[in-house]
Amino acid sequence: MSRSGAWCPVCGGPGTVAMTIEDIRAEGMDGRLGAQMTAVVVDGQRGKEYRLPERTELTAAQEAASNLENTFKDIPFGLPTEPTPKGGGSGAGRAFSVQNYGMTTWASLFTSRQLLSLGTFVKHTRATRDAMRAEGYSEEWKEALCSYLALALDRLADRASTICTWDIGYSKVNHTFSRYALPITWDFCEANPISSTTGNYGSAVDWIFKYVKHGLYATKCSPPPNAVCQSATRQINGIFDAVVTDPPYYDAIPYSDLMDFFYVWLRRCISDFTPKFKEAFSLSLGPKWDEEIEDGELIDDESRHKGNAIKSRLAYEEGMFRAFQTSLSILNQQGRMIVVFANKQPDAWETLVASLIRAGAVAEGSWPIVTEMTTGLRNIGRASLASSVWLVCRKRSEIARPGWDNQVLEEMRTRIYERLREFWDAGIRGPDFVWAATGPALESYSKHPVVKKADQPDAFLEVPEFLRHVRRIVVDYVVGQIPHIRNGNGQAVEGLDDLTLYYLLHRHDFGLDEAPVGACILYAQSCNLADRDLVDRYDLLAYGKSRAAIEAEEDEGGEDDESEAETATSSSTVRLKRWEQRQRKDLGINASGRVAPLVDQVHRIMRLWRAGDVQKVDSYLEDQGLRRNALFPRLLQALIELSGKSTQPEERSLLESIMNHITARGMHPQMRLIRDEHISREEV
Repeated sequence: MSRSGAWCPVCGGPGTVAMTIEDIRAEGMDGRLGAQMTAVVVDGQRGKEYRLPERTELTAAQEAASNLENTFKDIPFGLPTEPTPKGGGSGAGRAFSVQNYGMTTWASLFTSRQLLSLGTFVKHTRATRDAMRAEGYSEEWKEALCSYLALALDRLADRASTICTWDIGYSKVNHTFSRYALPITWDFCEANPISSTTGNYGSAVDWIFKYVKHGLYATKCSPPPNAVCQSATRQINGIFDAVVTDPPYYDAIPYSDLMDFFYVWLRRCISDFTPKFKEAFSLSLGPKWDEEIEDGELIDDESRHKGNAIKSRLAYEEGMFRAFQTSLSILNQQGRMIVVFANKQPDAWETLVASLIRAGAVAEGSWPIVTEMTTGLRNIGRASLASSVWLVCRKRSEIARPGWDNQVLEEMRTRIYERLREFWDAGIRGPDFVWAATGPALESYSKHPVVKKADQPDAFLEVPEFLRHVRRIVVDYVVGQIPHIRNGNGQAVEGLDDLTLYYLLHRHDFGLDEAPVGACILYAQSCNLADRDLVDRYDLLAYGKSRAAIEAEEDEGGEDDESEAETATSSSTVRLKRWEQRQRKDLGINASGRVAPLVDQVHRIMRLWRAGDVQKVDSYLEDQGLRRNALFPRLLQALIELSGKSTQPEERSLLESIMNHITARGMHPQMRLIRDEHISREEV
């Protein structure tokens, strides 16, 4: 199916009128955004076959609307006309765009035929209770089986909305939540729920059966669980050995809004079956933030705070603190609290850590555990975090005293290197490696209620500043793994400027391919740089596709309102510019008493060398004192290694020519040694 909304102003029929995205949104808001069946997929002798729709198929799709009222008249709450999330803003609400196109109710996310089929399954799911009562089933069996069937209906709905797209590779229907968002999709697939192929009801029931079978087997020796539905900030009776929590990821995923997609169908299926169900489904939608009691889902989403971004962040921080404080209060003295976190944004980590320490937690370790699927639409072409970091925390002593920054930082450095070697040997790389080091580093800091600055009276070493120290150590360690850049301790050699350090880190992890903007912002901040400066001031990075464009590709549709000049907030990716793409005329020139970054100097030499101006190359080397700079030969050889024969052969050849020329003219003693080591390794 394809959405349509352009009509000829002369004849009133479909036309080829040029429309902007604002025009299309206006059409949608006025209820004139329809859909047109464009193809039918059928099972043929050689697998899936594609053909044009026949008249009877077009008619059947249109006639479904006339039966909706009769189907939903006896179903509690009728059609799901509850509002969809408004979305927008800079917080978690950016995951939603459907209201911009007039899809303001949950029912509007489905075609009439999809609503008709879902309503029919709701009606018969509800009828199973009476059928089981007539057969003498116990209340426990009725409650369990009706619940499982309701979950099967939710699985069906996930494959039966206008957000679903067709997966050409696997020849199947992609489900609604291929990522944590509700975007507009311009081409969608409508599955046949009573067929024996993709997206059918039988498959949904089968998946529920498989889980129940597995769950019963896995827990047959476990004590019965006690599930309590309440706010995490409210006190729970009892003392426990462990608290394990996977808290909201700052502004990343608006779970409550996403849950409503399923909630509205569950509510219609089973909300009146038992008193507990009636209480659980008493609200028209899942619980959100409650202004009056200042409690609810903890997510940084300004749309829930009347557009006030500051108020939204403060509510998240305060709520996280109270939840952690409650969790620690029910731990025994030897107990541990495990906090699972998987966010690559520095602000999210700083907020999490500050809340933990304020609540009285001491982070004594962290373990990166691979929990994220590498397959799936949302991970293709992305460098999402491959693992979740599990922070292990204990209670801080009630008599803990303030610490001093010089002592805390020294203790942190002593502790962190051993763990960094362990993580590196385990194959952890990229942003995962940076955040995995957080736990070991934090113990030195978090065992004190506050950390004072020894050289500044009444000043404190705050969490953001401490984490910057940690990230810089980790970055130095990663860069130190690049051949010719490491010192005797396996760390980056001292003296590398911030820009060169960033370049090596980025080139080592991502090469010249598109890289996720979140990871690059993290690396930039670790090198005391801003991503905007890397684009504008240094001409080192170029913003890639916008988030909207990436999402559009993932959903085979979507929208992209950004202009060609992407921004840090809109772009989803960045890429490192090749040396010849850096067009600044003053590249590698010292300015305002500052020596140009070393990587800029190398790129200027490459520019002069390719132009054939050997005399200018020699003059530049002399003016910059590069013949006496011990770091220069190390960087030059490291760039040769990073260029790689198969990836950037021209760049590698150019760098090797420059190396040979400089060595022949006389160079720092390390130059010849480094070159000879490289030649020996190549021969091996």
